Amino acid sequence: MSEPPITEFGAEAVADGRPSSGQALAQTLDEAAARRPKSRNFRALGHLIPFAAGHRADAALAALFLMVAAAATLGMTGAVRLLVDKVNAARAVHAGVSSVAPWFWALGGVAIALAISSAFRYFFVTKLGERIVADLRKATYAHILSLDPSFFLMTRTGEVLSRLTTDIQIVENLLTTSISVSLRNLLMLVGGLGYMLVVSPKLTGLILITFPFVIAPLFLFGRRVRSLTASTQDQFARAVGHAGETLDALETVQAFGREAAGAQRFGDAVEASFRTSLRRMSARAVMTAAVITLVFGGIVWILWLGVNFAFKGDLTWGTFFQFALLAVLTASSVGALGDSWGDVQKAAGAMERVSELLAARPGIAAPSLPIALPTPSRGEIALENVTFAYPGRPDMPAVRGLTLHVKPGERVALVGPSGAGKSTVFRLLLRFYDPQAGRVVLDGIDIRDADPVAVRARMALVSQDSPLFSGSALENVRFGREDASLEDVQSAVRAAQAQGFLEALPQGLDTQIGERARSLSGGQRQRLAIARALVRSAPILLLDEATSALDAENERLVQRALDEAMVGHTTLVIAHRLATVLKADRIVVMDEGRVVEEGTHHELVARNGLYARLAALQFGQAA
Repeated sequence: MSEPPITEFGAEAVADGRPSSGQALAQTLDEAAARRPKSRNFRALGHLIPFAAGHRADAALAALFLMVAAAATLGMTGAVRLLVDKVNAARAVHAGVSSVAPWFWALGGVAIALAISSAFRYFFVTKLGERIVADLRKATYAHILSLDPSFFLMTRTGEVLSRLTTDIQIVENLLTTSISVSLRNLLMLVGGLGYMLVVSPKLTGLILITFPFVIAPLFLFGRRVRSLTASTQDQFARAVGHAGETLDALETVQAFGREAAGAQRFGDAVEASFRTSLRRMSARAVMTAAVITLVFGGIVWILWLGVNFAFKGDLTWGTFFQFALLAVLTASSVGALGDSWGDVQKAAGAMERVSELLAARPGIAAPSLPIALPTPSRGEIALENVTFAYPGRPDMPAVRGLTLHVKPGERVALVGPSGAGKSTVFRLLLRFYDPQAGRVVLDGIDIRDADPVAVRARMALVSQDSPLFSGSALENVRFGREDASLEDVQSAVRAAQAQGFLEALPQGLDTQIGERARSLSGGQRQRLAIARALVRSAPILLLDEATSALDAENERLVQRALDEAMVGHTTLVIAHRLATVLKADRIVVMDEGRVVEEGTHHELVARNGLYARLAALQFGQAA
C-alpha cells in the first residue's frame, strides 16, 4: 500500500481517489452541496448579523438616513398636494403666481432634504456593507487556513476559492447595492400604503385587494429562481476547480498535449453553468414581467377610479395628485422589490455556500486547556504503539503498532520501500492527523494535549518538493521565522549554500522570484526552502528527501551545511541517498507501517535483511 507524499493535500490527492475525513470534518463542501435542499431559505443571511454587530454606529446611521430619505420622498407628495390645491385656489380668485411661490420653495426644500438624506443613506449603507464583507472575507480565509489537510483531500482548491471570491462578491453586491434599494423600497411601500390610507381609505382598500395577486408571482417563481441560482453557483465553482487543477499542472498538461482536453473540460463545465443560469434568468424575467404587469395594471385601474372621484368632488385635485404619486411610488417599490428579490435569493444561496465553509470544523484543534510544552525544548520524540489509517482507508493502516524513540540531538534516518509509512510519521509528528491507537509524545507530552501551533513551532520541515511563494527571496526565507533579522537570514542562506545564486540575482535577496518561484531552478528552490527551515532555529528538523532536487556538487555542499545545522538538533531524515544514511546515528528500517530493523549502516548490511537488499538496489557497489 502506497502512502501519499507529505506535500500532496490538494488536486493530486483527488486524482489518487483518496476520500475525505469523516472523522476530521463533519462534511466536505462537495457532500454539503449534494445534500443541500433544492429550495433554500434565508437563514444563511442571518450569519451576517455577527459581522454587522460590531458596527452598530454605522448601522444606526444607515437606518436613520434610510428612514429620513423615505420620509422625504413621501413628503414630496404632500408638498405636491398642497401646491396643486393652492394653485387651484389662486386660480379661483385670479391671484398672481407670487401667491403660490412659498409652496414652490417648500417643495424645493423637501427636494434638498431628500437629496442630502439620500447621499448620507448611500454612504453609510455602502460603508457598512463593505465593512461587513471585508470582515467576512478575512474571517473566511482565516478559517480556511485552520482546516485540516484532510479537508482538502476531496475539496478542490478552486472550489474553496470560488466561495471565497465569487460567492462573497454576490453577498457584497447585496449589502452595498441591493440591500439599500430593497430597504428603501420596503419603507416606501409601508410608508406609502400608510399615507395612502390617510389620504383616501376607499382607494387604498381597493389597492390592498390587488396585493395578493401581485405578491403571488414572487413566491411562485422565487423558489425556482433560488434553486437555479444555487445550482449555477455550484456548477461555476466546479468549473473553477477544473481550471485550478489544470493551471496547477500546466507544464504537465502541455507536455502531454492535453491543452484541448483541458479547455474542453472547463468549457463543458462553464456551458453547464450557463445553461442553468439561462433558466434562472428566464424564470426571473417572467417573475419581473408578471409583477410589473399586475402592479401597474392595478394602478391604472385605481387612478381611473380616482379621476372619477375627483370629478364628482369626493377628492380635491391636490389629493388626487398626491394619491396618484403615492400609488406610483408604491407600485414602483413593489416592482423594485420583485427585482431585488432575485438578488436577495442569489445572495442567500451564495451565503449558504460560504456558511458551509465556515461551518467546517478541523478535527485537529487545541484542547480547551492545552498543556504547555517544556521550555527549553529537549527535542525528544516518541511514538508509542501507534496505529494510523488515512481517512477513508480504515482497513489499510499506514502505520501499525509503530514504536519509535528518538533521543534529544539524535540523528535518525528512516528508510524503507515506498508506502512503508515514512512520510506518515512526519505527518503524525506535525499533528496533521491523530493516530487511532497509541500516542505521539514530544518532550514527554502527548501532543494531543498540547496546542498544535506550539508543537509545530518546535519543528522545521523540508519536504521533497517544498513550495515557495510569490514575493522576494528574503520574504520566502523569513516565512520560516517572521522576526528573523537580516543577519539571521543571511546566515541561513549561507548554510543552505544559496548565497551564490542569490547574489547573482538582479536585486539579490530582494529579487521577486515569481509565483511558486518558477523563475528559479529546482535545486535553487530547494536550497531556498532549506534556508527557510534553518532560519526557524527549531529544535527538531524533519527532512523528507531534502537534497533530492540537487545535483551531485550542490548535494555535497548542502549535505555539509545540513550536517552542521543538525548539530544539537534532533533530526529525522527520510533518506534514499547513501551519504545521508551514513551520517545518521541510527537507521530505522520500515516496511508496511512497522519498524523491522534498526542499527547502523554496517550493522544492517551485515544482517542481510531488508535494508541490505534496499542498499544493494539503491546504492549499488557504494553500499
